[in-house]
Amino acid sequence: MVPGLILAAIAGLVAIVIWQRYRRLARERFVRSYPLPRGLYDKLRKRRPELAVKDCALIARGLRQFFLAYLQSGRKFVSMPSQAVDDLWHEFILYTKAYDAFCRQSFGGFLHHTPAVVLGADKQNNEGLRRVWWYACKEENIDPAKPLRLPLLFAIDAKLGIAGGFVYSPDCRALRNDGSSAGTVHCGAEFADSSVDGGTDGFGDSDGGGDGGGGCAGGGGGD
Repeated sequence: MVPGLILAAIAGLVAIVIWQRYRRLARERFVRSYPLPRGLYDKLRKRRPELAVKDCALIARGLRQFFLAYLQSGRKFVSMPSQAVDDLWHEFILYTKAYDAFCRQSFGGFLHHTPAVVLGADKQNNEGLRRVWWYACKEENIDPAKPLRLPLLFAIDAKLGIAGGFVYSPDCRALRNDGSSAGTVHCGAEFADSSVDGGTDGFGDSDGGGDGGGGCAGGGGGD
């Protein structure tokens, strides 16, 4: 009788794990294929008229990468590293019904907006940035600890020449040594460097990616 109960419990746990994985993969597929609201690119181009339609499409890819990082992290706190992608995210949120429905289908709850940031004094923002860096790198098969190139979400502001955008380099020590870009280029390598602010938040949960709950404002949402 007892062995039967043990087998039933194991089977139940296996079923739960399979279901959670299926649900996460289904949500990932939804994020990748979701058709953004009609007119969203027009709204973005009013905010940034220098952008072409193809630029908007690239920014939309960056936004999907951000959403996937949030989902794959287990819906933990995330921070936005791109000004251009942040602008599109903000415009998407203004389509309130569509955005709410998208979040519920993708994450099981509402993903609140937070402004774009870089590594600084705010520990929570640093944690969120490092988490996004990790999953964006993994999405593009980049080693997040020793990057040879940047994932799209961290490269896009410089690629499109976004005014006020954040410029990253995989490892900008050489640039800073000659003083040519000190204070203007942010180093991807610093996301794994504990000497920057004493922590490597976001790297400790690198094998997360479940369906757990998260915080609010750049995180949040339950089932």
